[in-house]
Amino acid sequence: MTRNNTDGAILPDVLYEDNHLIAVNKRPSDIVQGDRTGDVPLSEQVAEYIAAKYEKPGKAFIGVTHRIDRPVSGVVLFARTSKALARINQMFRENTIRKTYWAVVSARPPQTEGELTNHLLKHADTNKSVVVSPGKGKEAITRYKLLLSSDRYHLLEVKPLTGRHHQIRVQLAHMGCPIKGDLKYGAKRSNQDASIHLHARSIHLEHPVRKDEMEIVAPPPSGDPLWQFFTQQLQVAK
Repeated sequence: MTRNNTDGAILPDVLYEDNHLIAVNKRPSDIVQGDRTGDVPLSEQVAEYIAAKYEKPGKAFIGVTHRIDRPVSGVVLFARTSKALARINQMFRENTIRKTYWAVVSARPPQTEGELTNHLLKHADTNKSVVVSPGKGKEAITRYKLLLSSDRYHLLEVKPLTGRHHQIRVQLAHMGCPIKGDLKYGAKRSNQDASIHLHARSIHLEHPVRKDEMEIVAPPPSGDPLWQFFTQQLQVAK
């Protein structure tokens, strides 16, 4: 849900917040961190939100712990202290943080669930990754499960076990199941809002300070009819 403050600025959709962490539900149009476009990144929006809410002089500290692609929606976790940032970065390096995505694809996968293992090589000039022979790239492992199907599309639950560039997008496309709207990886048509139907559904981790287990869940974009169809169908199926 998009909210505006009294000045008309868009506020981040906060999913979770404490003294150490803040998690927000990213819109497909947002960039997590500043780039050459010059667009205001989500990290700056969150810093401004924290500074205004707690009446902090100057800029609030916001540490970027991970990123998701610009056309992708869903949960993004930021650190509010340098201690939390260092510990979360360590957890990502040790691969103890678990992320779950939802992907809408145009072709039914060959099996209802499985594990994809490929070697990926990133081409910096095209900002695209390709599947290559073992030994020529970095290993990427992704698990998927078919959750629901409509007349034309299929909803997959996707769990990346590694963190390669465009991993989910390229591996699903290589399987013959390109993500809806993802022209870069084989979709036939783009989405009207330039998004792709890939959503960072949840993130599961040990709190960097309290040490308790926590899971943060993000609803998919509310204004998208296809996301809403699958969300409603999942609720009916419970």
